[in-house]
Amino acid sequence: MDKPLQIFCANLGEYIEVEGGESLLSVAQRLAPRLGFEPICAHVNHKNEGLHFRVFMPKLVEFMGVETLSGTRTYVRSLCMMLYRAVQSLFPATTLKIEHAISHGWFCRLSPSVEITPQVVAALKAELQRLHSANLPFEFFEQLTGDVISMFDKQGLTEKVKLLETVRPLYTKYYRLEGLIDSYYGCLAPSTGAINSFDIVPYEDGFILMGRDLNCEPQAKMFRAFTDYVAFNRIVGVSNVGEMNTVVEKGDARSLINVAEALHNNKIARIADDITRRYEEGGARIVLVAGPSSSGKTTFTKRLAIQLMTNLMEPQMISLDDYFVDRDKTPLDENGEYDYESLYALDLKQFNADLQALLRGEEVALPTYNFAKGKREYLGNKISLSGRSVLLMEGIHGLNPKLTESIPAEMKYKVYVSALTTLTLDNHNWVPTTDNRLLRRIIRDNAYRGVGAAETIHRWASVRRGEEKWIFPFQENADALFNSSLLFELGVLKERGEEILKRVEQDRPEYAEAYRLRKFLSYFKSIDEKFIPSTSLIREFIGGSSFNY
Repeated sequence: MDKPLQIFCANLGEYIEVEGGESLLSVAQRLAPRLGFEPICAHVNHKNEGLHFRVFMPKLVEFMGVETLSGTRTYVRSLCMMLYRAVQSLFPATTLKIEHAISHGWFCRLSPSVEITPQVVAALKAELQRLHSANLPFEFFEQLTGDVISMFDKQGLTEKVKLLETVRPLYTKYYRLEGLIDSYYGCLAPSTGAINSFDIVPYEDGFILMGRDLNCEPQAKMFRAFTDYVAFNRIVGVSNVGEMNTVVEKGDARSLINVAEALHNNKIARIADDITRRYEEGGARIVLVAGPSSSGKTTFTKRLAIQLMTNLMEPQMISLDDYFVDRDKTPLDENGEYDYESLYALDLKQFNADLQALLRGEEVALPTYNFAKGKREYLGNKISLSGRSVLLMEGIHGLNPKLTESIPAEMKYKVYVSALTTLTLDNHNWVPTTDNRLLRRIIRDNAYRGVGAAETIHRWASVRRGEEKWIFPFQENADALFNSSLLFELGVLKERGEEILKRVEQDRPEYAEAYRLRKFLSYFKSIDEKFIPSTSLIREFIGGSSFNY
């Protein structure tokens, strides 16, 4: 007698008998009383799958709710397809463009432009509610790419056609909702009934699509930074990955690199000019550079120092890391581990005392943090501010008012640095800023810290929690915002990233994220890093920089 087919359900910690070809949705429905939540997707052998997935062989399955990272992404993608269906129902001649994340949601434009009146907002929300109430299935298909290209072309999804024509996978997955087809970078929910929280908030010349988090906070400076780069993308003719791949295929990547690097130079020069102006008006003696992990703060600060010197300024640098408290005094997080992202991992009292002394014109002995011993040391490094000196300090807490609360506001100039990616895969799939930064960190950690991708991925959730608590709430406090993303960089990171991510073993939970990132990178054509100048910000992560770190 044949042994019954079984899956191991990680949620329950036991084997479950299944029928050959049974969908995970059917299995989840049978297990619902024991699971205690309604899954929206699952990890199958540590790979994210939709609940349409059918079981024909033994598998390790972990069902995912909307509160998990994979579940949240599945929810957002599903909501985006519902929005696409709603826009096509109400404005069939209009193109929906979901450009980037902002204010806990996703900024969208309709082209040709549709005025986002209260009536339009009400109509879109009513259509989303109709789709939710109808509990319609997101039908999953997989066909030869040539056939899918033809279907996308007929539906007017030209940017998806361009992407597929440059990548040419043999088969392509897509979904259908009320006769409308679309493709997404990852799986969707089983049906529209799972998408029960959403809102449409008018914003600038478009609107913000809100999901489970309905707290839309104004982020005017962040939005302007995104908008500047979106405009730049249009000027150079590269707004999505298909267009980028076409540039690479034509051998024009080097020219694009030069233009993108020139944009960075221009932005840094403008910030340096503003600091110089403020200094000459009697302020801006201290420049605080902050931003999340792998945003390129260090290289930006070094390049800013050079630009300030061309303005006849005398920049001096302090690292906030040298003011860490001794390791045994470091705050603990909710898991009982050292919380290095906490503001209170720094000796704020000593830090502010040193800053005040410098502003009084005194010479100050600077500490050096010995990470091996977990202690501060004084090795004879002393500085003072004189002439046209300006003090540059780089660290994640630079914009937090509590860091420098004893320093008068006019003496501080605050810069926020982040990789605000404006390239999209297509009109309905943006490139998450977080993915860009995570790939930078994976490559840097592997090259310079001897840390594998699995460990970096495992640590990333804690890093992100720290950013949400200690960095993002203060980003609008900045006097200037520098977008450290480079239009071409994911093509440069592709080969290194794929090689490192392939080393994550499939029996590790981090495999799901490693596989997702590898799939993401597969959409990009490789760009030879030999074209990247030694002063480029991306050199901080791939090596070959003319700066010392």
